[in-house]
Amino acid sequence: MKKLGKIGIVVLTLFFGTTAFLYAQQDPQDEKQKQDKQDKQDKQENQDKKPGKREKETTAEKSPVKQRGNPQDQQRRAQQQEQNRQDQQQEQRAQQQDKNRHDQKSAQEQDQNGQDQQRAQPQRQEQDRQDQRRAQQTENGERLSQQREQQLVEQQQQRLTQYRQHLDQQQRVLQQQTAQLQKQKRMAQYRNQEEYLEHQRQQQVYLQNGRHPDYDRDPYFYSAPIYRYHRGDRYYEINQYAADYLRQSVNYGYQEGFRAGQADREDRWGSDYQDSYGYQDANYGYNGYYVERDDYNYYFREGFRRGYEDGYSSRYQYGRYSNGSYSMLDVILAQVLGFEPLR
Repeated sequence: MKKLGKIGIVVLTLFFGTTAFLYAQQDPQDEKQKQDKQDKQDKQENQDKKPGKREKETTAEKSPVKQRGNPQDQQRRAQQQEQNRQDQQQEQRAQQQDKNRHDQKSAQEQDQNGQDQQRAQPQRQEQDRQDQRRAQQTENGERLSQQREQQLVEQQQQRLTQYRQHLDQQQRVLQQQTAQLQKQKRMAQYRNQEEYLEHQRQQQVYLQNGRHPDYDRDPYFYSAPIYRYHRGDRYYEINQYAADYLRQSVNYGYQEGFRAGQADREDRWGSDYQDSYGYQDANYGYNGYYVERDDYNYYFREGFRRGYEDGYSSRYQYGRYSNGSYSMLDVILAQVLGFEPLR
């Protein structure tokens, strides 16, 4: 009996031990399955909580028409696309117009530059000739010293200032004498003096608005003297440009003298060249350049006296008429001026 009891205890022990072992193995597996199930539930809940998903589903459920596409929205999108296309075309047209205006402006500027260059070409050619002549004069020793050039410039500036003042004074004197001629009913001389007065006004405007000479480029201010002449008890030396100016003064004097003589004869007034305002003023054609006003006046009056005699007597003893103007005969002009070459 005791032996059977021991065997039963052993069997029971083995049975319960095996059951406990199996239960221990089954318990972790059940726990793992429970945990996996819980993880799946949590994952499903997290996905349901993601933004937009439920809203999309809800929106899809609530707005099935919008999901398929609203016709009004489609029309608005089409209108917006058409407006964008029109705006793009308008911008392209504006850019093309800007380009056309730019091209046209560039063409006009090029054309204007071409015209300016064409107009400036004769001036450049003349300036080149003067520069060449100036360089040649320097090589030949015909150019004045820098000190003498500066003296001529200063004299020129003084002459211009003095002549402007003189013209202001003579305007009043000439107007008074013109009114006196009208009272004397010397209508031919009155018309002649009116023309003289108008010319004097033009001289005044020229001096007021004219530019100062370019002293560095004007050949008068650096050309050496080539003539001399005698007046009074002195000899004077002048270059070619001053000599030409004095020739002009004699011819202008002859012209104005001839017209004044004609006017007095037409008015049946006694011959008196010294009574004429043109002879007294003697500045017709003078602009303050190159020669002193006294020298210009002297040679103008020499021409005026001879012109008055020809005009009053209606003859051409000292001068001639050609192409609408009066001028002194060359031989008489040379006698009046008396220029002597220096070399």
